[in-house]
Amino acid sequence: MSRKPPVRRGGKQIDMEAIAWDAMKKYGFRPKFENAVMREVSAVDGDNRSLSRYNAQDLRALLWSSIDNFDSMDLDQMEYCEKGENGEIHVQVAIADVDTWVPKGSRTDKHAAHNGASIYLDIVTFPMLPLKFSAGITSLLPGKDCAAMVADYRVLTDGTIRYGTIRRAFVTNHAKLVYEQVGAWLEGTGPEPENVRAIPGLAEQIRLQHEAAVRLRQQRTGQGALDLQTIEAQAIYEKGVIKELNVIEMNAARSIIEEFMVAANRTMMTFLSNAGIPRIERVVRVPKNWEGIVLVADALGEKLPAQPDVQALARFLTAQKKADPERFPDLSLTIVKLMGPGEYAMLQPGTDPIGHFALAVTDYTHGTAPNRRYVDLIIQRLIKSVIDKRPSPYTGQELEDLCLWLTGQEKQSKKAERFMRKAAAAVLLRDQVGKVFTGLVTGASEKGTYVRLTTPPAEGRVMEGQQGLRVGQKVRVRLLATDPYRGYIDFVYTGNA
Repeated sequence: MSRKPPVRRGGKQIDMEAIAWDAMKKYGFRPKFENAVMREVSAVDGDNRSLSRYNAQDLRALLWSSIDNFDSMDLDQMEYCEKGENGEIHVQVAIADVDTWVPKGSRTDKHAAHNGASIYLDIVTFPMLPLKFSAGITSLLPGKDCAAMVADYRVLTDGTIRYGTIRRAFVTNHAKLVYEQVGAWLEGTGPEPENVRAIPGLAEQIRLQHEAAVRLRQQRTGQGALDLQTIEAQAIYEKGVIKELNVIEMNAARSIIEEFMVAANRTMMTFLSNAGIPRIERVVRVPKNWEGIVLVADALGEKLPAQPDVQALARFLTAQKKADPERFPDLSLTIVKLMGPGEYAMLQPGTDPIGHFALAVTDYTHGTAPNRRYVDLIIQRLIKSVIDKRPSPYTGQELEDLCLWLTGQEKQSKKAERFMRKAAAAVLLRDQVGKVFTGLVTGASEKGTYVRLTTPPAEGRVMEGQQGLRVGQKVRVRLLATDPYRGYIDFVYTGNA
């Protein structure tokens, strides 16, 4: 676990790390690796050269690179593209081989299965796997040869995908790139990153990846993929002090990874479907509360069909983003809540998939982040069983049970992350009690009325004067009180903005 010093504001120490550890326990996670896990890990020899017996293809000479956050060490995937015939782009996505080092049923595997994923609580990261693995042996870090599973597909000029196959490979990461730097460069608002400039051919490689991602995005948008933009503020710390709440912005580099991973996951799903074995799909069901979405659109002057129609909803959201960008994140959040959360479902051979309503795809799973998500490790094991012509390592019942458990743990992790964002915001604002802020009403129901401030993007509950406030209304509120340990920020409504 990466740790940072306790926060001090207003002369009183606020131990954010302790709050994070309590949140992990509160929401049902194991924040610490047991001694038995660490003993098991310490006995592992991390020499990837010993994997030569696995008959992997040597792809180390390809100009692989990764794009991630600046401080990420648990690298799960990297990418490489080539131009093909008739304008197509051949994409290869290398995914860290985690299963070789974390076998099913091991103590490390059981810990990972319980938590379900790495939990990112800003001041503390609780990795799903011990750092010897996720930030070392099984990470696709530059400077070492790595074992990987490579998914390949071809992006045609209209953005449609021709799926390839999945195979074992040895790969080498030639450059660890950063979202913000690459995104600014591609969008013409920043310089060419130094490590891109230093490696011959890498600039052309990244631009080709960008071209493929644009094609993929345009094709999915045409199919009705939803353009949703919710605000999730990340606390920025400097020497243990919360300096600001930073909203992560989508950019061209993030779009490359998003589109490549969606396509790689669809490639995996097709591979497993052709093999005829039970598998796990990632689903967002057709909204049961479509009527609620229709009412939201109607209040904004838009008529949606009576029956769920993802393309009509996508057109509505695109128009609203253009017409009212300030309120669009809150509209997005409302739509997300009405659609319902993502979940995992076991899919038997020969049965129709449920599909992912928001992505406008029917053949989707999670398999590209096995260092960080447990379901991706399951998918990796299923793929290996097909490649090696072995029986599936999971029964259908095991997969059903895992889907239920991992869906539940994902919901709990989101609760923990939201709690920590509120706690951090409470610390940031605790010296400003009595100050008046502008903000937007983000929720108004029997459960309470909530406002998100414009700056900083912190959300709290309106405790006085909330009667009659409506979602989307721009208001002024006075900060009444904060409580970091309970994640509370309380406001008093003072008038319209």
